[in-house]
Amino acid sequence: MTWVLHVDLDQFVAAVEVLRRPELAGLPVVVGGRGDPTERGVVSTASYEARAFGVGSGMPLRVAARKCPDAVFLPVDAAAYDAASVQVMETLRGLRWGDADPVVEVLGWDEAFVAVPGLGDRGPGDPQAYADRLRAEVLAATRLHCSVGIGDNKLRAKIATDLGKPRGTFTLTEQNWFEVMGDRPTDALWGIGRKTAAKLAALGLETVAQLAAADAGMLAAELGPTMGPWYHRLGRGVDTSPVDATAWVPRAHGRETTFQTDLEDRGRIEAEVRALTRRVLADIDAEGRPAARVALKVRFRPFTTLTRSRTLPAATNDAAVLEETAVELLDRFEAMAAERPVRLLGVRLEMVPPEGGY
Repeated sequence: MTWVLHVDLDQFVAAVEVLRRPELAGLPVVVGGRGDPTERGVVSTASYEARAFGVGSGMPLRVAARKCPDAVFLPVDAAAYDAASVQVMETLRGLRWGDADPVVEVLGWDEAFVAVPGLGDRGPGDPQAYADRLRAEVLAATRLHCSVGIGDNKLRAKIATDLGKPRGTFTLTEQNWFEVMGDRPTDALWGIGRKTAAKLAALGLETVAQLAAADAGMLAAELGPTMGPWYHRLGRGVDTSPVDATAWVPRAHGRETTFQTDLEDRGRIEAEVRALTRRVLADIDAEGRPAARVALKVRFRPFTTLTRSRTLPAATNDAAVLEETAVELLDRFEAMAAERPVRLLGVRLEMVPPEGGY
C-alpha cells in the first residue's frame, strides 16, 4: 500500500502570533485586516478559544467583535507567517525514513502532503510511527503544533487530518472509508462546497454513501461529463494523483484594498486602480514574466462584487499600458457604478506561462 500523510498546522496564524506574544496563550485571538475591529476587514484566522464563540475565517471583523467582544484583535503580518512556514517545510523535507527522503508537496503556508518511499514496508505501524515523529519534530523545530492525516491516497489523507484535530492523527483508507464517511454530508468531501452540495441534494444525494452509490451516467448528464464522474469518485474516496514536490509556479498576482470610507468620486477611484496596478506590476516583475491579461474586481455598497477582465493584444510589463487597461475596465461597471459607491478594488495581472509551461 502507498501511504500519504497530510500535515496541517493547528490554528497556524494565531499560533505564530501567540509565540510572539506568550501572554496571549489561552485567550481568544483574532487575526485580520489591520487588527482594528471597528474598521472594514475580515478574519484571516481565529484561535480555538475565539472559534468557540463562533468566530471563523472570512467573517467581517465587526461581526467577530460582536460574537467575541473580549477577543484580542491583531493585524495580519504575512512576513512572519512566511518565515514560520519556511521553517516548517524545511523540517518536513528533512524527515528521512531509513535511507529514503520524503516527497513534500506544499499546499500553502500551513499544510503539505508528505510521501516516503517504502513507508509501511516494515510493518503496519510504520505510517503512525512516522506521523508521531513528524509531529514531534515540527514542534521541536518551530514550537508549532500540527495534525496529521494518514491515508492510502491524497484525498483520504486530507480529509483524515480534520478528524484528528487538534494535535492528533487519524487514518482513513479504503477499509474504513464508508464506516467513517458514509453518513456524512457531501460537503465533508474535499472538493465539494455548499453550492455543489445543494446541487447534489436536489438530485437526492445528501450523504457520501448516497453519492458513491449514484449512477455515474446520471451525474455526468446532470453535472457535466467531467465534474459528474469526478464527484462520483470523490464519494468513493478515489484519488490517483501523486504527491508532487514540483515547486508551485504562480499564474498571476493580485492586490486589493478595502476602503474604510466608500469611494464615490470617479477620479479617486481611477487613482486607486492605477496605484494597485503599479503594486501588482512590481510583483510580476519579480517573477520575470510580463502580463497577458488584466482583471479588475469591484465591490459596491453594500456587498455586491463583480469582476471584469481583458486579454492584452501583446504581453507587456509597461506600467502605462497596464494602468490604462485597468482603468478602462471601470467603464464595464458603469451602470452599477453610477448607482453605488465602491468599498473595495482589486487588480489581478495574469502572466504569460514560464518557459516549458506550467
